[in-house]
Parts: sequence; C-alpha cells; structure tokens
Amino acid sequence: MIEGLKLGALAVAWLALAMGGAAAQQIQSSYTNVNLDECTVIEADDFGARWACPGYKGIPVMIAEGDLRFFVSYGLKSTEEKAAEQTLPPFNYLGPRIEWRVSNMDGQWKPFATILRFFTSREEGEDESQVLVVTKVEEGATCHVAYIDALANPGANELARATADEKAPDFDCAGEPEIIGEFKAWNID
Repeated sequence: MIEGLKLGALAVAWLALAMGGAAAQQIQSSYTNVNLDECTVIEADDFGARWACPGYKGIPVMIAEGDLRFFVSYGLKSTEEKAAEQTLPPFNYLGPRIEWRVSNMDGQWKPFATILRFFTSREEGEDESQVLVVTKVEEGATCHVAYIDALANPGANELARATADEKAPDFDCAGEPEIIGEFKAWNID
C-alpha cells in the first residue's frame, strides 16, 4: 500500500513537471510575409494607399501608407483600431515578414501580438535605423505596445518576443508605446 502511494506521488510529481514544460510551450511564433503585390488595393491616390493583406490563418492585415510612413493594423475591424493610426515619427518602410506571437492557452492557436521591423530614415548622410514594433492584437484593442531599436540592442528579436509575451496581453491601448532597451533610432527627448 505504501509503495503504491509512493508510485502515485511520483506519477503526480512527474505529471506536474510535464505540465510545467507544456505550459512553457504554450506560446510560439508563426510568420507571414509582407508583400504588397499579394495584397488587394483598397484605395489609392496621390497622397497614399491602403491595402488588405493576408495574415496568420486568414486574419486580415491592413497596411496603409501616407506621407512616406506606414501604418499596420490587424483583424476584421483593423481600420477602426488604434494601430491603424499609429506609425513611427521618421519616414519609414516595412520589413518583409510579420512575426505573430500565438498562444494555445484557450485550446487553439490564437495570436495576441505581432512583431514587425520598420526601417526608418535618419539625418542626411546617416544609415537608416531599424525598429521592431510590438503590436497587441485583440479585437477592439489593437495598438502599438513597444518600440525596440534593432541595431542598438544585441538580441533585439528575443527582447521583442519577451516584451510581446509579457506586456501585450494586459497592455492598455489608452497608454503610449514604451521604448524598450537602448534607443538611438530617433531623438526621443
């Protein structure tokens, strides 16, 4: 009887360890391309354009350009989200891939954040900067969470993932995006 209890306790301990490992595996990355040639032009004029693009598992990605700056938002109501109005201060263009942070906490893989590289202009004669933009993805609350200077921070991609995982789920879109790590992409004074 005591030996059976020991085995039972050992099985429970092993199951707890296994579940702890599984919990750590409940967030992962998935990637989609940013290729405006594969997107549908929604509107265009002399001042800019807006595209509807495919995203993770069919989630729409809205990309707009105006005044040499890009805006990116996600979801069925992407044009109504705060992210549709957010961009970076310097002239910019988008990197080639969106990294989606997805979780299966609810039993199915669902995105809660994205990471997208923006290339930004600098003063004349200086090389362009690269900023990783972490965006919260939630219907009615899709917005920029954080900016990470990809050139000033070693391991910037890992820093962006950690920021997305820790900050995006509870981020209040009424607030302003945070600067994470060292930042030299533009003057933030």
